[in-house]
Amino acid sequence: MTVTIVGSQLGDEGKGALVDLWGGEADVVVRYQGGDNAGHTVVEGGEEYALSLVPSGAVRDKVGVLGNGCVVNPRTLFEELEALRERGLDPDVRVARRAHVILPYHRRLDGIEEEAKADSDVKVGTTGRGIGPTYEDKAGRRGIRVGDLLDPDVLRERLEYAVPQKRALIEDVYGLEAGEECDVDALHGEFAAFGERLRENDMPVDAGEFLHEQWAAGRNVMFEGAQGTLIDVDHGNYPYVTSSNPTAGAAAVGSGVGPTVVGRGEVVGVVKAYLSRVGEGPLPTELDGEDEELADFIREKGGEFGTVTGRPRRIGWLDVPMLRHASRVSGFTGVAVNHVDVLAGLDELKVGHAYELDGERLETMPATTQEWARCEPVLREFEPWPGVDWDAVAEEGYAAVPDGAREYLEYVEEQVDAPVYAVGVGPDRDATVVRANPWE
Repeated sequence: MTVTIVGSQLGDEGKGALVDLWGGEADVVVRYQGGDNAGHTVVEGGEEYALSLVPSGAVRDKVGVLGNGCVVNPRTLFEELEALRERGLDPDVRVARRAHVILPYHRRLDGIEEEAKADSDVKVGTTGRGIGPTYEDKAGRRGIRVGDLLDPDVLRERLEYAVPQKRALIEDVYGLEAGEECDVDALHGEFAAFGERLRENDMPVDAGEFLHEQWAAGRNVMFEGAQGTLIDVDHGNYPYVTSSNPTAGAAAVGSGVGPTVVGRGEVVGVVKAYLSRVGEGPLPTELDGEDEELADFIREKGGEFGTVTGRPRRIGWLDVPMLRHASRVSGFTGVAVNHVDVLAGLDELKVGHAYELDGERLETMPATTQEWARCEPVLREFEPWPGVDWDAVAEEGYAAVPDGAREYLEYVEEQVDAPVYAVGVGPDRDATVVRANPWE
């Protein structure tokens, strides 16, 4: 069976906690897109594991796979693996031979290009990890893949083709000086060594073949999406998006498993009970201006700072047109709502139920970012719920969730046309009220 975990908002919904929770019944956990720009935090027994590339299942001793849809920085990969081993874990991670490799020149260009956009309305606010430039090379058919690292001659050939173009971009287009990131010999030495290290650890695989064999043998395969629906390059608020597809359809493309296999399984959308965003772009329900004090309270209580960047996240009320869009795009069979505890004890509680745009009421998101930026939220008020002993709630179950919170959750169910499978009431794995098991 398969279960696909998808972010339904702008990322940072707490997907890692759900992958960790339900990953106990998975045999394999697969990342199918993104790179080390995708921070996910797993908390187990009070121990916090902040990961950016290694699939979350590593904390539960599952086989992790970085699929062909990922872009892989070998430096980050081995740093994270070593850090996990130092903490007593023994991660088993396989990497698709078809996955593209982030090179130092990708990171340099990422920073240069973002700086060049700083004073324009197309500044995205990237993590600077080289993700976009690597996907650009993939689309431009000049990328270097994991399989290329395994053959030193092929690697040198690919570098000798790609590096002169990067040097020309840095020096001739941007008028800057290229450095070691454009030294073919240095790059070849470092990344051929990474190739040897991958081979020695038996990590490279044909992801599609490997995963098909696992599934055909009756093993449970979980697909872990990074980021969220609204920064999907096709279905998000372009250009303030990532360079890949976090939505459920990419689980097939980014792993080599057929869509009929993914489609027979469960697709669980992860929802944060409010909204947060790192970086640029519209946010119709944003709490700013007179509401900035409330935003600060939620931000501090919810720990709303980027896992990768440390940047404070912008805060807003739950945006329901966004959820309707996300559910439709990925075909949610269920949802998990996190951070319900963070909203406890507020004096007021609202959601963005719909939008108004040029006198018209919209129930879902418009297709263009320019239109979305002009949308005014139609707010609906809810009765706030008090703070309670959330550990006790997690232990006792859904009936112990405060009445106001249950009303809020049932409203979400109705709007996305999918049942709430789980309710997150704290960061630890045990701080989750489980209503349904997607594996059953």
